[in-house]
Amino acid sequence: MTVTELVSYEDALASYDPVMGLEVHVELGTRTKMFCGCSTALGAEPNTQTCPVCLGLPGSLPVVNATAVESAVRIGLALNCGIAEWCRFARKNYFYPDMPKNFQISQYDEPIAFDGYLDVQLEDGEVFRVGIERAHMEEDTGKSTHIGGATGRIHGASHSLLDYNRAGIPLIEIVTKPITGAGERAPEVARAYVAELRELIRALGVSEARMEMGQMRCDVNLSLRPHGTETFGTRSETKNVNSLRSVERATRFEIQRHAALLDAGEKVVQETRHFHEEDGTTTSGRVKEEAEDYRYFPEPDLVPVAPAREWVEKLRAQLPELPRVRRNRLREEWGVSEHEMQSVLNAGAIDLITATVDAGAPADQARKWWMGELARRANEQGSELSALPITPAQVARVCALVAEGSLNDKLARQTIEGVLAGEGEPDEVVERRGLKVVSDTGALGKAVDEAIAANPDVAEKIRGGKVAAAGALVGAVMKATRGQADAARARELILERLGVQG
Repeated sequence: MTVTELVSYEDALASYDPVMGLEVHVELGTRTKMFCGCSTALGAEPNTQTCPVCLGLPGSLPVVNATAVESAVRIGLALNCGIAEWCRFARKNYFYPDMPKNFQISQYDEPIAFDGYLDVQLEDGEVFRVGIERAHMEEDTGKSTHIGGATGRIHGASHSLLDYNRAGIPLIEIVTKPITGAGERAPEVARAYVAELRELIRALGVSEARMEMGQMRCDVNLSLRPHGTETFGTRSETKNVNSLRSVERATRFEIQRHAALLDAGEKVVQETRHFHEEDGTTTSGRVKEEAEDYRYFPEPDLVPVAPAREWVEKLRAQLPELPRVRRNRLREEWGVSEHEMQSVLNAGAIDLITATVDAGAPADQARKWWMGELARRANEQGSELSALPITPAQVARVCALVAEGSLNDKLARQTIEGVLAGEGEPDEVVERRGLKVVSDTGALGKAVDEAIAANPDVAEKIRGGKVAAAGALVGAVMKATRGQADAARARELILERLGVQG
């Protein structure tokens, strides 16, 4: 089905209710792999971080990573899940080139965490509760690079290269219960859920959850059912969606595609699909297996995992302040609206602003610079705010220089520009570029006298009582000093020279 055959989003929602299921894979930030001691560090030469265990060689035996188990329990607790007193690993059997063993060690009917929920806040403040079916431990696959062809996928490729460095990296898969009742807001709910989950994972410190690096990936399961019916329709599963925007777009596209098929009297095929960032469409991958097709059976080489209750409760007591609670607290402390706080969240600026405040800046000033000048530069570069080469401490110092009168806003922007260019700390940039505000009476007085002499008609208006006209002379002073004059002091001197009370 081509894009031109899609029904409109409004028409799709007029006839059908969307049902979603979101499966999110999170790579844990452990030093070693899930079942062996190989390094998980990024950037190594292909196939240099492997061993008999993660390559699945005969006679090798896996050992569970204790840190990964702890991370799984902490994630489960933060998601309001029950934690299993006893659970097992299972073998999920299927052949794929990047599966060295031809099976994946995962958890099937006995996950470590189950039956939880996550409350997510939409942009208008509405809170939507997403039920969590399970969170379970497993290992990642290797990486296939398809050579030749136009799409970078296996179709049309001349050959493929396999890198098993990633094979065996610890994963947590978090699976929602069927999400119903979202209606036309289903794409927004999907995006908000993944965004909130990412913030939670980062708050726990178990993963950086950088979607652009594959550390967090979302599979979007979607089906439609006619209004007034309870039976779920046939679902599609859009695999490995790796940005918040793409999660929303993939959900929206699949709603329109399913509706077009159903309206035409055709059947929806249960299959995996690929999302295409360039045009927001999905294309068919492979027919989706059912659970029995994976031939699950208990992993014979691993003992069951039985978290002690005392240990679980200790971990519960150590949970950090969760993101939504923290946002509400900061929103009150900063005195901003829910809409403004949502903008800060969308920009990925909460931690940056908080760290800037902790470094001594007023909250309104920290928010002003991160959400203004710095957000603009990040957008121009197509990068995350956190990727800019400037620290919260440096932004706080710029705020301090403005507060003490050494810089005005224009000079502060130039200072930030210098820091971003690698010219040093804010004070060094100010010194090297000669950016300090001119406020001493000598230099400033000269510029004021020249402005008055060059604009006698304006000076006469001010003497006549039109004090507001002083703004024109202040502008002339600012121009003459290349924006470095202390505007307030310049105005005082202008009125003083003209014998007018301010």
